Amino acid sequence: MAILTDYDKDQQSQKSSPSPPSSILSFNAVLDPSNPLEFLKSAFDFVNQNSDMFKTTASEKKISSLVKNIRDKIKAEEEAVKKAALEEEKKKKLAPNQANGLDMENHSWGQNLQEVTVTVPVPHGTKARDVSCVIKSNSLEVGLKGSAPIVQGELFQAVKTDDSYWSLEDQKMISVLMTKCDKSKWWKSLFKGGPEIDVQKAEPEPSKLSDLDGETRSAVEKMMFDQRQKQMGLPTSQEIENQEMLNKFMAQNPNFNLSGAKKM
Repeated sequence: MAILTDYDKDQQSQKSSPSPPSSILSFNAVLDPSNPLEFLKSAFDFVNQNSDMFKTTASEKKISSLVKNIRDKIKAEEEAVKKAALEEEKKKKLAPNQANGLDMENHSWGQNLQEVTVTVPVPHGTKARDVSCVIKSNSLEVGLKGSAPIVQGELFQAVKTDDSYWSLEDQKMISVLMTKCDKSKWWKSLFKGGPEIDVQKAEPEPSKLSDLDGETRSAVEKMMFDQRQKQMGLPTSQEIENQEMLNKFMAQNPNFNLSGAKKM
């Protein structure tokens, strides 16, 4: 019968007991936001002194990957902030009325790409001599003489005063028409700082051929003709022109043989 001595017990206990965990070291440093590289240098020196991390080239890839992940995180956060700001801005913009403007409490305005119109209700029976309307290139003031202006402000964009005017309709409505200086853009609001519309929802009026200049009108008519010809399976204006040129050439060169020519 074997006898287990105290020495054997101690040896067995040492073998069966797990090895103690490696020591965990603490790192203390102060970060100066104006000089973050000094903080990183201290951290890297500490890691180098207490580990084998920098003894392999893999450490560079790991650090580069860490930096890339941080950059991606920053970029994602910035994009999220921009997206939220755009959504908030979009919520502030109002859907335009049928005239591509807004109906306000004391006036209504609308627009097309060429002009801006403003209508201001006034007491029934108002005479033209009672109206006060001042149209300047960058401002508008509408009201009744002897009273505070009903509508007043700095226009969203400049207008041509020589091509702008007002009229009194049915003795109850002041109507103002102003011609835009820039006829390529929609106005977001009537006055700077005023409620804005979502210009992406603005709808231009259908253009009339009679409103177009000669060159543009000819181009539009040509496109409309070609579209009708294609729908009916007939040659387009270019194909007709090519055929006429070929017929003219053949008339001038009756002995020319086209049998070996390739079709373009």
